[in-house]
Amino acid sequence: MKKNTTFNSAGKLTALLFLITLFLTPCVIVNAGERGVLMKFGEVQNQILGEGLHLIIPVVNTVKKLSIRVQKQEISTEASSKDLQNVFTDVALNWHIIPQEINAIFQEIGDEQDVVIRIINPAVEEVIKAVMAKYTAEEIITKRGEVKSGVDDALSTRLGSYHVAVDDISLVHVHFSEQFGEAVEAKQIAEQEAKQAEFIALKATKEAEAKVNLAKGEAETHRLLRDGLTPEILQRQAIQKWNGKLPLIVSKEAPKLLNLSEFLKFD
Repeated sequence: MKKNTTFNSAGKLTALLFLITLFLTPCVIVNAGERGVLMKFGEVQNQILGEGLHLIIPVVNTVKKLSIRVQKQEISTEASSKDLQNVFTDVALNWHIIPQEINAIFQEIGDEQDVVIRIINPAVEEVIKAVMAKYTAEEIITKRGEVKSGVDDALSTRLGSYHVAVDDISLVHVHFSEQFGEAVEAKQIAEQEAKQAEFIALKATKEAEAKVNLAKGEAETHRLLRDGLTPEILQRQAIQKWNGKLPLIVSKEAPKLLNLSEFLKFD
């Protein structure tokens, strides 16, 4: 009986020590879409904690959790085009921290807010200025897809060196100064008026050519008719139109009928 009591006491003591150890051993939970940066006495370790439950050594280890989900950053920038026009661009950038390099980005830069302020915002502004300077204001509008592609490539390369991946970038709104807008509108009006004047001139030229061609056609028709009216043809046409009655000539002398052969005679 005494042995059983001693065994029960030892079991209870063991269970109590296990619970004390469990509560004194901190647990870190890394949520979905996060990674944990493990530190030993404040020094960043190579090991990256994935999603789930992790046991760490109290006092010795600490963990900083960072999001690896896609995040959106909206930035308004100002740049100059190749022809020195002011270009105002609203940019929407989707980005995320590269999971395998999260310990490096925390060690070199900091958390997500530090990444946005110290890396992303300056990089977007610098890339926009560099790309816009390669195009004229008109080309920025007509070659928008090419401009976007240039910004995407340059920004992906630049942010990649800071352990940040670019998912997508959108040039939401690109606009210019009011003076440039008025100049573009005036140019469009002038071009429309020039095209209208050109059309009117071309129409007048075509109408004049048509009249000349018509006159030439009528003159050619008359010439062909004149050349084709031989005495025989005229005589035949006169016979076809004759009603069968001989003309009666009235004079001081007695009335007489015109000789048919004289009537149809052509010199």
